[in-house]
Amino acid sequence: MNIKKTSLALMMVGLAAGANADSLNSARTIESSINAASAKSQKKIDTSAEATLSMAAEIEQLQEEVKNLTVYRDHLARLVDSQNTEAESLNQQIQGIKETRQGVVPLMYKMIDGLKSIIANDKPIRHELRLARIAKLELMMAQADISDAEKYRRILEAYQIEMDYGTKLGIFQGKVTLSEQDSIEADLLYLGRISLVARSLDGKRYWAWNDSQSNWQNLDSQFSNDIDKAFAIASKQAAPSLITLPVSVNVETK
Repeated sequence: MNIKKTSLALMMVGLAAGANADSLNSARTIESSINAASAKSQKKIDTSAEATLSMAAEIEQLQEEVKNLTVYRDHLARLVDSQNTEAESLNQQIQGIKETRQGVVPLMYKMIDGLKSIIANDKPIRHELRLARIAKLELMMAQADISDAEKYRRILEAYQIEMDYGTKLGIFQGKVTLSEQDSIEADLLYLGRISLVARSLDGKRYWAWNDSQSNWQNLDSQFSNDIDKAFAIASKQAAPSLITLPVSVNVETK
């Protein structure tokens, strides 16, 4: 009887041990499944975290780009405003230039007429040369390839030359018309616009221009020495010194 009980007990212990082994294996299997699922979940979490961080970095970069684009847009807007202001200013300047040109062109023609009047009423100092200069100015006015500024400069230059005739001592060769039938080639000397004298090429005859009568008059021999000295000074063959020249100035009386 005792033997049977012992055997039964051993059998129950063996069954219990087998049951425990099965339970342990099942637990290990479950633990392995849980660990695998946990690792898989952790991997997903890590992947999601990396994606989140990457997306956050991209969002930050996009925000910085938007900020830069906003600054650049505002900069372009200011440039456009400045260009519009400048364009308006240029349009006003162009309009002003057009109006100025409309006034300058008639003025230049009047200035040329003024030069003609000066030459017509002046002593015959380099008369042909001065008339030729006027003719060139009139021809220039019709040339489209010369700017109005250049035309104006040349006219002013002509006026400067005319002013120089009134302040300088100079000599030149030209014709002296003594009468309607008589004209000779002679050396001429001018001292500003107060004196114009002529000397024959052989140096034997002398004349002075008379403004009031607009003709040449014979000079006495008393002027010959001073006139010869004046020619020498003008041609730089003698040092400047005091000279006496016949003076003829047409003074208008009212």
